[in-house]
Amino acid sequence: MGRYVVRRLLQMIPVFIGATLLIFLMVNVMGDPIAGLCGERACDPATTAQLEKEFGLDKPLWQQYLTYMGNVFTGDFGTAFNGQQVTELMATSFPVTIRLTVVAVLFEIVIGVTLGVVTGMRRGRPIDTSVLLATLVVISVPTFVTGLLLQLLLGVQWKWIKPSVPPDAALGELIVPGLVLASVSLAYVTRLTRTSIAENKRSDYVRTAVAKGLPRHRVVTRHLLRNSLIPVITFIGTDIGALMGGAIVTERIFNIHGVGYQLYQGILRHNTQTVVGFVTVLVLVFLVANLLVDLLYAVLDPRIRYA
Repeated sequence: MGRYVVRRLLQMIPVFIGATLLIFLMVNVMGDPIAGLCGERACDPATTAQLEKEFGLDKPLWQQYLTYMGNVFTGDFGTAFNGQQVTELMATSFPVTIRLTVVAVLFEIVIGVTLGVVTGMRRGRPIDTSVLLATLVVISVPTFVTGLLLQLLLGVQWKWIKPSVPPDAALGELIVPGLVLASVSLAYVTRLTRTSIAENKRSDYVRTAVAKGLPRHRVVTRHLLRNSLIPVITFIGTDIGALMGGAIVTERIFNIHGVGYQLYQGILRHNTQTVVGFVTVLVLVFLVANLLVDLLYAVLDPRIRYA
């Protein structure tokens, strides 16, 4: 196991460098950041030269990237065009997005896996058909439609929630935004769990456990569920980074100043330092989440061992 972890950590280095390089190149070709600083009127040549020198934009692109990566390993993600350190923006935005992501993942695990197990064990019955139709509707409806509809009904008309979520919101205030963020992934988790349960239900090891006279709940939890959760855990693990980076729509609807909000503002204002810095951290989150998922395989299925 130890060798496997070390090997995976070493493999993460070129993946991290390649991903950050690609993001750096894409962000730097999306527009002229100096033009965004000057507003509608173009900057005069002296001001442009001064700003390019201040933010290092007068250097070749490869040199900008090497300088940026060198600063990243020292904990310096650069300075936003408004003069604020990117790390300060991260300190205020990542906590709320992490809480929002935790709520969304809990919805996926609790509701998605539960519905998947119930429908998988009762495949072809009315409850199975109803859940499949409901998940299909959830997948078909765009997230911004679901979010605006819940905000209008629960926040504006019925006043059960606050339409706008404050930055220091507790987990309870993030339930509805978390549900909106997790809605599509929850539907996929339900369908994936259902399919996995239905397939493994016909396996020989399940028939053997039943033939031995084991209680039904033990057969489901100790044998059927543990093996069926492997593809589900894979999906949820890869979905964590996607939820954090894809919260732009949800955070815009509920006015949450998290990672999605900062990415949206950075793209809108061509603030390359902010966008690259936040995406760099999201790449790290994605890589770590994938490593943890791979290690969980051995916990769920003892037959899986790492050399």
